[in-house]
Amino acid sequence: MAALTLGALGVVYGDIGTSPLYTMKEIFSPAMGIPLDAPHLIGAVSVIFWGLMMIVTLKYILLILRADNNGEGGIMALTALAAKAAGHNPKTRTALLLTGVLGASLFYGDSVITPAISVLSAVEGLEVVTPALKPYVLPVCMAVLVGLFAVQRYGTGLVGKLFGPVIVLWFGVLAFTGALEIAQQPGILAALNPLNAVRFLSAQGWHMFVAVGAIVLAFTGAEALYADMGHFGKRPIQWAWGGLVLPALAINYMGQGALLMRDPAALENPFYRMFAEAWLIPAVALATVATVIASQAVISGAYSMTRQAIQLGLLPRMSVLHTSAREAGQIYMPGVNWLLLAAVLVTVIGFGSSSAMAAAYGIAVTITMLITTLLTFFVIRQGWRYPLPLAIAATVTFVAVDLLLVVSCMLKFMQGGWFPLVLGVAIFTVMATWRRGRELLVDSIRHDDPELLPFVTALASDSVNRVQRTAVYAVANPDTVPQALMHNLKHNQVLHERNLILTVVFHEVPWIPFAERVQVQPLAPGFWRVQVNYGFKNTPDIPKALALCQAQGLAINLFETSYFLSREIVVPTRGSGMAHWREALFALMSRNAGSVAGFFRLPNNCVIELGTRVQI
Repeated sequence: MAALTLGALGVVYGDIGTSPLYTMKEIFSPAMGIPLDAPHLIGAVSVIFWGLMMIVTLKYILLILRADNNGEGGIMALTALAAKAAGHNPKTRTALLLTGVLGASLFYGDSVITPAISVLSAVEGLEVVTPALKPYVLPVCMAVLVGLFAVQRYGTGLVGKLFGPVIVLWFGVLAFTGALEIAQQPGILAALNPLNAVRFLSAQGWHMFVAVGAIVLAFTGAEALYADMGHFGKRPIQWAWGGLVLPALAINYMGQGALLMRDPAALENPFYRMFAEAWLIPAVALATVATVIASQAVISGAYSMTRQAIQLGLLPRMSVLHTSAREAGQIYMPGVNWLLLAAVLVTVIGFGSSSAMAAAYGIAVTITMLITTLLTFFVIRQGWRYPLPLAIAATVTFVAVDLLLVVSCMLKFMQGGWFPLVLGVAIFTVMATWRRGRELLVDSIRHDDPELLPFVTALASDSVNRVQRTAVYAVANPDTVPQALMHNLKHNQVLHERNLILTVVFHEVPWIPFAERVQVQPLAPGFWRVQVNYGFKNTPDIPKALALCQAQGLAINLFETSYFLSREIVVPTRGSGMAHWREALFALMSRNAGSVAGFFRLPNNCVIELGTRVQI
């Protein structure tokens, strides 16, 4: 438990733990128009503290961490859980799935903004050391980011062991520097009184939304607590929050407030101004390492989210490399990695400073938090069977808080808030197009191809040449004849002695146990229908799955097995289906999708691909 708690500190809390680098500076920046005096400082810090208690502690730590999907967390796992809890109502299930897909899409916007703002805000400490270093801030930041993404292919296993201790040191430094400032200005402790938070917000009037739009930066890492639950479990995440993270954050924010009460000129960079001049360089170095760790958590989350989306049929296949022989969750996706790096570098260059980027940060995260609350209602009410008044009361309370955060962030739309939303909408469009395109493709194949059972029954009694091997025909629709089988008969005029019509089904649960992995159904002499079942966290491996067929009376010699794959070349046509531009997008994604053989771990020297053109 201690080791898991240490690991959770390193991975889960890097994002929210680096928020003190920029939050107070943004709340009291001149553009916000909030007076820099003791009542407003106490009020702002009070809102941060009670926001951490309400949003992180009450909502995520105590409630949402209970909504695990077989131990897994995150927006995709919650979506599957909510859809399952909603029962067999197809309209409700579709609405929940679309809502969850939108939340997942917005996660990618966060995956771009988090590394950019975190690393840039840390490196900006060089300006505090000496203004002469200002021209080097952007180049150093970009070099750190390129290095971070370049080492991803080696996996997080080796450096992961260092994450926990470094973040423990980071939170220790946050608490120590904050405590020193509080000792000099103990009046800031009035922030512990929630009435000061209420007074601060009510005194702002309509300007309250502008203030909350900056304060929300203190809560942006909350969604990561839930997303990483599958890696560490609920208890270690809860213990790490209550035992170290919450106290350290609270003390540091109060310390920054105390510093600004004593020295308003420190607003230039209140975080680094808490350090003596001799300790500035080590502080910048530690902050940079901490922000790299925070970024690592989001990057790893993007890999996991993408793989889950692929297996739920929302994205085309991509190359997935496993970087650890022991941890199945440690993966590297080259395509996602380099696309993310390009987007992050464009973001850094385009915005130029962490203050400019702060306007873009928050919108995607707060909408995802709102979606999480809405999905959790279905789990609480229909999954856990809590009384309806209690479920509604809890949901309405958290929705009100989430809506306050969303509306506050929306005010920053024109200053850069549009950026993560455009990213999210673009990815949502890609996901929705791929899913709908696959449905149209399967319908087209089902319409054009003959039924499987009459075909193989007639074929079994035919005198066609047979070879002493096993053929596996992978298909999307198990009820029609595989294109590859028809091509093999037409062009090679040969049939294998044993023919398996293979369908792979990804279910809306994280894991499928080995006992339920395969289902075997005899069709005709020499023909079997085999269904392989995976959860969206399982790693597909067809040869291993076929070895399990022996327990159901179908022994397969994998050394005498050939895998026949049908590769569909999609031809967009005008008319029913999707808009022509979406069909063209689907055709483009289909052409560039990763190898089926690689995705399902088929042996390269045993795969035969046969192509066919399909109109949608």
